[in-house]
This record gives sequence, structure tokens and C-alpha cells, in this order.
Amino acid sequence: MKASQELTLRTQPGTGKASGRRRILRNWELYLFIAPCMLYFIVFQYVPMYGVQIAFKNFLPSKGIAGSKWVGFDHFERFFNSYYFWDLLWNTFSLSLYELAIGFPLPIILALAFNEVKNGLFKRSVQTVTYAPHFISIVVMAGMIITFLSPSSGILIRIIEWVGLQPAHFLEDPRWFKTVYVLSGVWQSAGWGTIIYLAALSAVDPQLHEAAIVDGASRLKRVLHINIPTIVPTISILLILNVGNILGVGYEKVLLLQNSLNIESSDVISTFVYRSGLLSNQLSFSTAVGLFNSVVNAILLLTVNRIAQKTSDNSIW
Repeated sequence: MKASQELTLRTQPGTGKASGRRRILRNWELYLFIAPCMLYFIVFQYVPMYGVQIAFKNFLPSKGIAGSKWVGFDHFERFFNSYYFWDLLWNTFSLSLYELAIGFPLPIILALAFNEVKNGLFKRSVQTVTYAPHFISIVVMAGMIITFLSPSSGILIRIIEWVGLQPAHFLEDPRWFKTVYVLSGVWQSAGWGTIIYLAALSAVDPQLHEAAIVDGASRLKRVLHINIPTIVPTISILLILNVGNILGVGYEKVLLLQNSLNIESSDVISTFVYRSGLLSNQLSFSTAVGLFNSVVNAILLLTVNRIAQKTSDNSIW
């Protein structure tokens, strides 16, 4: 009888809202802590979405967003029917997939290797060396790459010549651009990416390793059967996020390394949006291209998350 009365009270109109208000008042400190983060996303992520309608209008700054003429999907059709659409799509996809294939596994391998190092001084030294490039700005990093690969004075070019090989034109040859971009990105971010996996590995129960040693398991078998299964959920979540951003190649580094000789393989959607929007002042057209990019990323994120949800218990939501 008492249980049925409680159920009736829970289902009465307004009861749930009152309970929610009491929960907020009871945990007001936690909501206060999360308020700046929520405010950031509202101001800088959700409010600017009002401007997305520019992609469907012939936007004129003098008339504003509301006063500009509505043109529907004209800008999208222009982009899809352009001669450079497939080139931009291929360059963006290939660069992202290349970076994912090379850059995603390396932090996992590094974290597993660091976790097995017992010499504290050596471990801290190597971690510091691998973490340090993360703190170099993209502009400085691009300048270093251009200096190192300069045909006239680049140190890497001189090393290649010293070992008796003929160096390629790394920054001028379109065939080498993606490799230079990806490997330099791995150098800059791989060490920093190990932090998340090392944090996940800290959850491994030492007794599991002790029991495995008693059973005669080698270090490699302990890594394969204890360490890797522990970080599989973390790997799955990060993989979903990486795939969901597969068209999100930033324009900064690409633009800094881009030149008239390698533009055949270095021109991606983000650099095209930059040129058409800021340099050519085609604001509506560039907004349409950027919106297309974001929609494809969202679809990929939802698809991969759904697949992960169906095949395993690891998903973002």
C-alpha cells in the first residue's frame, strides 16, 4: 500500500519538477562549478548557430542576416557541381585517414611502453622529450618544418645527403605533402596523447600481474591480456571522436605549409573555406561549404557511435 502511494506521488503532475528543483538546490555547488563550462558552450557554440542561415541566403552585410535574400540550396549546388568538389573531398578524406592510421595507434604503443619502464629517471626524461613538442605553437612548428626541409639549408636535407641518398623536394612535391603533414603532427602530438592512456593503465590491478607472473606469463602476454583489455574502452571512445572529426582538418597548419607547387594535394575543405570566405568575401558560399563539412562530420560521428554501440558496450551515449 505504501509503495503504491509513493508511486502515485511520483507520477503526480509537478512532482518530478519539484524533485528536480530540490536536487539542484541540494547540489548547488556542483552546478555552480559546471556553470562556466555551460556558459562557454552556449555563448560560443550555440548562439553562433543563428548565423548558419547565411548558407541559405545571399548574405549582404549592409542588409544583415534577416534582410538578406533567401536562395535555398543554391550555394550547396554550386559547390557540389564545381570541378574542385571531388578534389577537395579526396584531399580532406585522404589526409584525415592517413593521420588517423599513423597518429592514432602511436600514443597507445608509447603508453604501453612507458608503463613497462621501471627506471624512473629514464621514464621521466623520455616522457618530457616526447611531451615537449605539444607546447610548440602551430606557427613555430610550421616554421621549423620549412627550415628543416629547406633544399638549400635544411638540416634534414643535409643528413639525407650525408648518408648518400638523393633528398626529395618534400615541400614542393605534392606526393610528399601528406607525409610531411602527418609525420610532423605525430611528432608534435603523440607524446601528449599518451597521458590519457597512461591514466587508464593506472587502473590495472597489480594483483593481476602478480597472478600472471606466478602462472608463467611473459611480459608480452601480460601486456596483451591485461593492459590492452583495460584501455580498450578508452581506445573505443577516442576512436569514435577521431572518426567523427575526420573532415575537420584545421586550415592553420595546412595553410602555413601550402604553396603553389603542392596545392594539388594540400588544398582541403577548411583552406577552401578560408580563401572563399575571408579572401574572396563569398560569405554565404563559404558558410555553405563549412556547414556541409560539419554535417558530414556529425553523420560520421553518429554512425560510428551506433556501430560501436551495436558491436560492444563502449560508446559515447
